[in-house]
Amino acid sequence: MKKIILLLSFLTLGTLDLFAKDYLFIFSGDKSVNAIDRADIDSIKFTSNQTVLSIYKDNEVIASYPLSKIDSLTFGSIDVNEVMIIYSESGIVITNPFANKGINISVNGDDVTVNSKLSNISVDYILSGTTSSGSLKLYSIYKYQLTLNGVNMTNNDGPAINLQSSKMCTLVLSEGTTNILADGATYASSSEDQKATLFSEGQIIFIGDGTLNISSISKHAIASDDYISLKGGNINVSSAGKDAIHVNDYFTMSDGILQLTPSGDGIDSEGHIDISGGSITFTSSVANVKAISADSTINVCGGIINLTLKGNAAKGLKGKQDMTLSGGTFTINTSGAAILEASGSGYDPSYCTAIKCNHSIYINGGTFTITATGTGGKGISADNNIEITNGSITISTSGGGAIYTNTSGKTDAYNATCLTSDGNIVIIDGTIALSSSGAGGKGVSSDGIFTLGSSSTSPTLSITTTGSEISLGNTSYSSPKALKADGDIKFVGGTTLISSADDGIKSETNVYVNGGNIVVSKSYEAIEAPFIYINGGITDITATNDAINATKGLVSGGTEQNDGSCLYVTGGILIASCTNGDAIDSNGDILITGGLTIANGPSNGIEEAVDFNGIFNMNGGIFIGAGSNSNMTKPMSNSSTQPNMFISSSSLISSSTFLNIQINSTDVITFKPKYGGYKFLISSPDMTKGASYKIYTGGSYSTSINTGGYYTGGTYTPGNLKKSGTLSLSSTVNTINL
Repeated sequence: MKKIILLLSFLTLGTLDLFAKDYLFIFSGDKSVNAIDRADIDSIKFTSNQTVLSIYKDNEVIASYPLSKIDSLTFGSIDVNEVMIIYSESGIVITNPFANKGINISVNGDDVTVNSKLSNISVDYILSGTTSSGSLKLYSIYKYQLTLNGVNMTNNDGPAINLQSSKMCTLVLSEGTTNILADGATYASSSEDQKATLFSEGQIIFIGDGTLNISSISKHAIASDDYISLKGGNINVSSAGKDAIHVNDYFTMSDGILQLTPSGDGIDSEGHIDISGGSITFTSSVANVKAISADSTINVCGGIINLTLKGNAAKGLKGKQDMTLSGGTFTINTSGAAILEASGSGYDPSYCTAIKCNHSIYINGGTFTITATGTGGKGISADNNIEITNGSITISTSGGGAIYTNTSGKTDAYNATCLTSDGNIVIIDGTIALSSSGAGGKGVSSDGIFTLGSSSTSPTLSITTTGSEISLGNTSYSSPKALKADGDIKFVGGTTLISSADDGIKSETNVYVNGGNIVVSKSYEAIEAPFIYINGGITDITATNDAINATKGLVSGGTEQNDGSCLYVTGGILIASCTNGDAIDSNGDILITGGLTIANGPSNGIEEAVDFNGIFNMNGGIFIGAGSNSNMTKPMSNSSTQPNMFISSSSLISSSTFLNIQINSTDVITFKPKYGGYKFLISSPDMTKGASYKIYTGGSYSTSINTGGYYTGGTYTPGNLKKSGTLSLSSTVNTINL
């Protein structure tokens, strides 16, 4: 009776207050608070023998509360769109202004269930407080907002937050707050989805400047059966039994911070992924995981991405459809090794790869720093094409390779590669620096066509390989080539800098140099292909075996059989230097119609400036070749249309000594052989049949331009006159002994 009198007194004294405030708050013994809009209250009565407090509107009861469960009443104002849920170990306090308007909230222990039937109001559910055995489950037929305002929630038998609404949830991380969500090892059985510590049937949009620390023992940390969009907040996934973030539709990120250390993937989307800003850090030691993975496309145009993968066969970025990377800063470190997966009659290697795409990769900008130290590690790999139109890319691989049995049952080898594609590789612009130091490691490997530059762009490509070959017995299975393609290799523009422990540039079909600058400072063979076309640009290459090797690979060394290969020079500058082999070697023909070609062979031994198995036709341009005193050295072919000289010196013309040739008393060739020489092949358009010639050695040259030992633009002061005479009237080949 005392409680009734107190309530009556309260209501009587509070009548004026009631009409001055917006809501009547009813505090229950279970810590819940029901808020009733003043506009909905006509009267308040005691019913059922004064054991129930009933609230009326239009002579109808809109709410009833047993007096035994009422702690107190008060009047006040609140934001009409806010529902507040405060967790504590002693109970839960709920403020629900929609208790009689379509939002029903029930409490079972520390588990709160919200069921909203509102169809036109976006409600903000604000969570705060701490519970070690609680949860939130929410149903809503309309979009809503969920604000984490310093909540610390652990649910030992299910998701901490389970959003069973297919509508959009705007999840706010309140500024200055740290929010913690965790689950248990085993979820209670349910007919509803519960895939993660934070799970939603609908879309989740993260905003705010607060922090969310989230973990899962056996499930995903965050999952949505729709999409997730991150526009703010600092989200830390310290552990997850599966993925840190998993979405069925797609994932977008424009701002915010993600720090992910799950046992599964970092971000796994069954649709596409778009990243335009923010920061992502992923660290894992687990095999076969992916830091950022999409079943559809991946598009990155901004943000900071730092990935560390220590697990075998792990992937940094992994897309099943096209991948477009046009901005952002990428730092990817991998140390996992390749895994041999049983397939066919042997095995199929799965590599630890920084960026992997099952289709094509398009890089239009951004800064990439990739380091791979594991066996067989890959930098950027595509099952189709790779196209780079801009950006700064630095890739370093140091892991070795290994011999294995491939799917056909044959002995094979795998190796680390910086840039690899099953299709074409096109580099239009940008700065690319590649280095590979492991056994058999390669800079660029394309199963299709490789193209560098365009008529209007000037990319820079730098490749260094320093590893050894991978061999078994006397059979080599993988060599550390710098640039390799099964299809054509085309240089259109730009700068290429190569230092290789094996081949510098190798194509199984054709190499075209149409423009740009190519420098191969170190190689075993600098350029190798069945057909090599020098049409423009500047090509300055050095090798220990052959600087130019035109071969179909059908003729063993030391034989003179013509295999049909050919070197074509129509323009540009070619400087080919070799210390222990042939400067230019063609197992077929050589055809020169223009440009400047300089061949610096060794000064001793049996190797030559030029070695050819077919014909050597000099039909235009300038050619200068210097080599040893080998009796294998041959003059140019009689079928040449431009007169030429085959000069043999009884003594070495050293690398510091000029060889000068005058035609009709005019300087035509002034040359210093890089390694010295005894035998020289020389031709110039200024040489004509029947013209007089003089050959000098020594002397000096002033105010000159030095192009690979060929001096122009200055004045030659003669040294010793070694020979004079007249070029043949009947033949283009002139054999001259000094």
